[in-house]
Amino acid sequence: QVQLVESGGGLVQPGGSLRLSCAASGSIFSMNVMGWYRQAPGKQRELVAAITSGDITNYADSVKGRFTISRDNAKITVYLQMNSLKPEDTAVYYCTFWAQRIGTVWGQGTQVTVSS
Repeated sequence: QVQLVESGGGLVQPGGSLRLSCAASGSIFSMNVMGWYRQAPGKQRELVAAITSGDITNYADSVKGRFTISRDNAKITVYLQMNSLKPEDTAVYYCTFWAQRIGTVWGQGTQVTVSS
């Protein structure tokens, strides 16, 4: 089993920045993908960004140029640096871990609120 612990959410003003962290523990497979999804009220959950164990990244068009995903493989931790935040970025952000043997594991979610 893989466990995910997220941190870093909160309230920020438009234009501000936040950094989310997600630490994985348990049965970690070397080839994996970690990422972040988000779900705003009344909307479907959507992929924000993902990064493979080989550091290949993928971003939603809505966050390109503003968000940066990175990972520390020694700590099995993924980060999401969010800059130039907008009210429409308000959502619950979920960390994910995927490996072929186990599928997708979801974190508990952390609230990000962008408001003045």
